[in-house]
Amino acid sequence: MFESLSNRLTDVFDRLKKRGALSESDVDAALREIRVALLEADVALGVVKDFIEAVRVRAVGEEVIRSVTPGQMVVKIVNDHLTEMLGAESVDINLAATPPVPIMMVGLQGSGKTTTSAKLAVFLRDRNRKKALMASLDVRRPAAQQQLQVLGQETGIATLPIVPLESPEGIAKRAMDTARKEGYDVVILDTAGRLHVDDDLMAEAQKIHAIAKPAETLFVADAMTGQDAVKAAEAFHKAVHVTGIVLTRIDGDARGGAALSVRAVTGCPIKLLGTGEKIDALEVFHPERIASRILGMGDVVSLVEKAAETVDEEDAEALARKIQKGQLDLDDFAKQLRQVRKMGGMGGILGMLPGVGKMKNQLAGANIDDKALARQEAIILSMTPAERRNPKVFNGSRRRRIAAGSGTTVQDVNRLLKQFQEMSRAMKRMNKLGQKGMMRHGLPGMMPR
Repeated sequence: MFESLSNRLTDVFDRLKKRGALSESDVDAALREIRVALLEADVALGVVKDFIEAVRVRAVGEEVIRSVTPGQMVVKIVNDHLTEMLGAESVDINLAATPPVPIMMVGLQGSGKTTTSAKLAVFLRDRNRKKALMASLDVRRPAAQQQLQVLGQETGIATLPIVPLESPEGIAKRAMDTARKEGYDVVILDTAGRLHVDDDLMAEAQKIHAIAKPAETLFVADAMTGQDAVKAAEAFHKAVHVTGIVLTRIDGDARGGAALSVRAVTGCPIKLLGTGEKIDALEVFHPERIASRILGMGDVVSLVEKAAETVDEEDAEALARKIQKGQLDLDDFAKQLRQVRKMGGMGGILGMLPGVGKMKNQLAGANIDDKALARQEAIILSMTPAERRNPKVFNGSRRRRIAAGSGTTVQDVNRLLKQFQEMSRAMKRMNKLGQKGMMRHGLPGMMPR
């Protein structure tokens, strides 16, 4: 997420931090580089101009000149204005209305509207305990209604039964009536899209908006389309008063132009981010956290929240007891691998850690990726329960059998076993050190030598 922009800005700030004092010309040179980086990231020109001017006013003032660490102060100023540009603070989905609360999903064809509708229903069920009904109002795209129906079956979310040849306005009325009668909390209306903004599309959206009177009108945009997404958001906002924006495919957007422009151009808050293909890959948009990620400061808060959501408390306590007794086995190792994958894989976790961007090349060389995690899990699953409990039994023939069963090589099996041994030794050392020893020696004291 935003890798290109983050790398450019990190380089600029690294050079600033190395200077003991900053002159006005130093700041101007840095701001020119930041301006180019933002434009290359496909941020709207007007947004870039306003941002650079706002930063410059503070960056060449007394606040920086008198600072003990002027470079760090400039970074803070940029961070503050970046957060403000993104929306200052997160805005929740508005559910403060008499149930069933209508939520209207709008956007262009191919933006991920239907999938996002299902993700939102799951999100509201899991986080807000809301019972949602989904209804597809897309009668033009082939199998659009069936697609939503299938997603509903896969997720356990109710969908409005399909009636052939029914108009979008008729579907909207029926969805609201059904939800009232059957006691649903939320109705998600998945409207039709087009390849481009046109009068027919807007007229249809306006009619549905007048019928449903949605508490939320969410514009769904593909983040990778950059300024095209921003222009479409403007058009929909004028037509149906968009109340919030959902950016999809944010995990594949290395530039960040749409995310950085759409709030400033439309005035509508970004409320949610689609961070992957999985049905639970939908996150609340936190401007301050995204700003920190862009500036290479990481997002530890989101990482902790993800861990809290995915880690089973009983499993964690059982693992802690095993560590204390020095009884870790390969089943425990497999559980940890699955845990990492649930949290977004190594890429997702590393992207939230401060300063990791600078280590990107080294990490790439170390072959740390999600496919490697899947291979490791496959190797462990190819072992017998007795082998997983007692790794000391492995000989050449067992290793060859496991490699063949998991579709890997003997070298892959050897690598995993070595990794497990190193982790076990590290845990034993950690146990011997105790809490005081850990605090005294720090992380190096726990690392295998």
